[in-house]
Amino acid sequence: MSDEYNIAAKLAILGLIDQKLNDVLKNKKFAFTLSSIVQESGIETPIEDKTSASLLQSLGTATKDIADSSVLAARSLVTDAIIAKKIKSNIQLEAAVAYIKSAGEKANSAGLEFAAGVGMEVTPDQINKEVATYFADNMESIAANRYKSVPSLMAGIKKLPGLKWAPPAEVKKAIDAKLLEVLGPKDERDAPQKKAKKEKTAPATTAADEESKNVRNMFTEGFLGDLHKPGGNAQIKTELMEEHLKATGGIVVTRFPPEPNGYLHIGHSKAIAVNFGYAKYHNGICYLRYDDTNPEAEEERYFTAILEIIKWLGFQPYKITYSSDHFQRLYDLGEELIRRDKGYVCFCTPEEVHANRGGDNGGTRIPCKHRSKPTQQSLEEFRAMRDGKYNPGEATMRMKMDLEDPNPQMWDLVAYRVLNAPHHRTGDIWKIYPTYDFTHCLCDSFENISHSLCTTEFYLSRQSYEWLCDALEIYKPAQREYGRLNITGTIMSKRKIARLVKEGYVSDWDDPRLFTLVAIRRRGVPPEAILSFVNELGVTTSNANIQVARFEASIRRYLEDHTPRLMLIPDPVLVILENLADDFVEEIALPYKPGSPELGEHNVPFTKRVYIDRSDFREEDSADYFRLAPGKSVGLLKVPYTVRVTTFTKDESGKVTEIRAVYENDKKIKPKTYIQWVADSPVHNSPVKVSEVRMFNRLFLSENPESNPDGFLADINPNSLDLFKDALIEVGFDDFRRKNVKEGSGPESMRFQALRVGYFCIDRETMEESVILNRIVTLKEDAGKSGA
Repeated sequence: MSDEYNIAAKLAILGLIDQKLNDVLKNKKFAFTLSSIVQESGIETPIEDKTSASLLQSLGTATKDIADSSVLAARSLVTDAIIAKKIKSNIQLEAAVAYIKSAGEKANSAGLEFAAGVGMEVTPDQINKEVATYFADNMESIAANRYKSVPSLMAGIKKLPGLKWAPPAEVKKAIDAKLLEVLGPKDERDAPQKKAKKEKTAPATTAADEESKNVRNMFTEGFLGDLHKPGGNAQIKTELMEEHLKATGGIVVTRFPPEPNGYLHIGHSKAIAVNFGYAKYHNGICYLRYDDTNPEAEEERYFTAILEIIKWLGFQPYKITYSSDHFQRLYDLGEELIRRDKGYVCFCTPEEVHANRGGDNGGTRIPCKHRSKPTQQSLEEFRAMRDGKYNPGEATMRMKMDLEDPNPQMWDLVAYRVLNAPHHRTGDIWKIYPTYDFTHCLCDSFENISHSLCTTEFYLSRQSYEWLCDALEIYKPAQREYGRLNITGTIMSKRKIARLVKEGYVSDWDDPRLFTLVAIRRRGVPPEAILSFVNELGVTTSNANIQVARFEASIRRYLEDHTPRLMLIPDPVLVILENLADDFVEEIALPYKPGSPELGEHNVPFTKRVYIDRSDFREEDSADYFRLAPGKSVGLLKVPYTVRVTTFTKDESGKVTEIRAVYENDKKIKPKTYIQWVADSPVHNSPVKVSEVRMFNRLFLSENPESNPDGFLADINPNSLDLFKDALIEVGFDDFRRKNVKEGSGPESMRFQALRVGYFCIDRETMEESVILNRIVTLKEDAGKSGA
């Protein structure tokens, strides 16, 4: 009985059947985790309680990436608690997983049950009492905002310690009842404001759809505009084209063929846009084909990440295929090539092959001594390779090409090599694996690709590509090459990025300072901005070496049009307005984006105690400085009157800890500048605390890190990351966060402009009570800004 069958049987116990089961089995790591959880539970028959089954699946999601054996050992405590129906909700499950992660081998049932609130029942009376107390404490705000305050009420009440384990539905029920009691039924005051009629807009679109309106030149001019029409690529036999057009219906067929041996980088975004975009523009289809012919370097995480990035960019593959789908067919064509006396088995060492090809000095090319052996002998030796009778490096199958041709891609390329490595899809069946030079063109032929589009590094390979198709007399797609996209000031070598990760210069492959696409996504760069950037550059046969600044400018242009504004204080210092009463509160209306009323507005409290950023204060004033300083009147954004500093306090280290000022509400002064601020008002849950603000700078100091005479690591920028752990943000953030949760989108899709600070997104490590922000790019006007 196969492992996959055993895993499937265990997953069925969780209620996973049919399509759901197939979907889970595609993610081997997740499937293995779930089967391990079923094994831990000891259950052998399907779980009838759907809540328990769902919680066990959620436990699999929460623990599939955990490598710590002590935590995995403690996971059985959580499994047992779910089966015993002690853990009944996702809130309890999250607390339980957090407990075993922190306790590890010290975890025990008593500690788990305490951490997950087992047995801590919250009665309806307790819920009503907590809700009533909260209403009493916030009645002024509730009366002013009426039913518009429901979202903030829900958020505030859910944070009450006494309701941590209360059923959310019961809490909502209590809030609704209390609102009806104190406000009465909804009336015209609660009706949404009428908006001006807008012209009919098009349906929501993906990133790729949105860009398709602006990519006309990209696909009709230059390199892509000059491509042949389907059927325009000549064949060695005319019937081959007839069969191709019959199979495709004469449409454009492309493919994106990544090697699943690493994460895609910014350069691949161009390849994705070209292959998927060209097919989409011409109403054709594009395959995602994993070139999985090197099992020694391939990992499941790369397969998953590649597909996720393609979908994130807004494209959907027509079909997902693998080179390994065709292993048997490729092998059969290998035998056919030998039978046609166009292939042979070679036993030369790498050094001998190099010498026969002219050596270091480009001397005379000499045919391999095995080249002229009888075809039957090579056929038998090729089968011996297949059957595992040779060790890696001992034998290869080579193509008998043209040693007189000046193109090195015609010098008897290797078609097959011996590898004693199991394949993730075919297991131990194969002892030999085809090379890229043999596989790529044949798989293109099998899939009836009309346009095989690749970068110019494969220009010399076009000749060998066409040679092999013609040698086997099969349909020959047309390979065409365009210039690749390079970004200066970074590195994209998988080997070198792996070193950065291993040696701790960056946290992982998705560290936002890198230019892998998973890192760019985590940094918060919108996929639409990437597609727009590629379109701006166009597609030519020249390689594009683009400065980071140009890429960032393209990102800014998109964010400027698509993000709301919020006030963020990275490094706060308290300002006390001495002439205001302790209970002074004024609601200030702030638009989410000036000039865009359709985005709405929100209210923020203004009180006696406000926080400003430390960079907005100087101990001594000067004529060229316009922000806060002793004796200077400065505006707070949207606040009616100015404030003026009277005194300030410093700690032993000389750091300013408190500023005293007056609110100049007795006179109207026009300030030279306005600064952002956040009020201290517990009643309004203001400020919102931010656990960490990550301001990313360039990872390298120069435009070409690899030119450093001491190596690229010597070019690392020691100040590539600035962390702020005491940051505060205004209460509009909670409303923004709630409204911007999109189905299937990650937290990085929640982007905003922090006034005068930069563009930010929410990092994936953010938890409900622990917000982490990533700076996407600085504001345009920040470049080279002085202290003014």
